[in-house]
Amino acid sequence: MKNKITKEIIVPLTLIVLAILLLNPFHFWMPDMMVMGMLAILLVLFGIFASFILKERAFDERDDVNRSLAGRNAFLAGSAILMFGIAVQGYSHSVDPWLVVALIMMIVVKIVTRIWSDKNL
Repeated sequence: MKNKITKEIIVPLTLIVLAILLLNPFHFWMPDMMVMGMLAILLVLFGIFASFILKERAFDERDDVNRSLAGRNAFLAGSAILMFGIAVQGYSHSVDPWLVVALIMMIVVKIVTRIWSDKNL
């Protein structure tokens, strides 16, 4: 059990570190090959992280509530960051379409999942 939890913590933390490094916050010069390698590792780690989320199972009602709360908070944090990005870019009159598409997809998936779960669960 402890090994499983350790993997579930290490993978997202590594994913976060790589994503921050791709932003190049310290203005390191990164050759194209290094960036491509980091992108490949980032994609693989995201796939592993997504598989952890897809395999999650609730053992009791409390566990189900905790997972639901985590999902709700993650959705709110993600959508708030996207809205902040849209607002900041809106002031410079150049909104990146990817921000809008990501926000729309989050909202659509949330609504569709809610409707599906109300009918099927």
